[in-house]
Amino acid sequence: MLSDDICNVWQAQGSGPAPLTLEELRKRGDRFHSQIARRNLREYLVMALLIPYFGYFAWTSPLPLMRVGNGLMIAGLLYMTYQLHRRAAAADAPAEMAWNTCLAFHRAELERQRDALNSVWKWYLGPLVPGMATILAAGCIAAFPRSTVAGILVLVCGGAAAVGLWWMGRLNRRAAAGIQRQIDALDAL
Repeated sequence: MLSDDICNVWQAQGSGPAPLTLEELRKRGDRFHSQIARRNLREYLVMALLIPYFGYFAWTSPLPLMRVGNGLMIAGLLYMTYQLHRRAAAADAPAEMAWNTCLAFHRAELERQRDALNSVWKWYLGPLVPGMATILAAGCIAAFPRSTVAGILVLVCGGAAAVGLWWMGRLNRRAAAGIQRQIDALDAL
């Protein structure tokens, strides 16, 4: 009779996901940390290339409005860099943690990255819009008096830039949804 009770309890428990060991949880956290650190390094390198690029045109452009637009791009890029570091830098996990503490830390890091990706328009893409709009306006002002085709080409380039920003926002939302699935999987443990 006792073995029937044990058998019933065993059969009733179901076959849910196997719990993560502390080592597996740490490995997941380390992989996530490395992924975020590599992403941020790429972003910092791109910004380190773009700031001198826009600086060159801010300094050399004969059009005052174009200089202003390039200066706004530099300001937007500097703000993005600061916010990327502030909101989405990869945090180091303490070396010695119990399973629950490690799980809470990893979950909090996932939430922080998800929130950063969901708010990307406020701190990452949005700061570029004033500079891009000013550069577009300066380009149109300079191009349309000379040639309608040149002016239309400037507008097409501006439209392509707007689509690029929209697409980057969409990709970030998709990445945030992927991180939310990871959070949900941790919650199911």
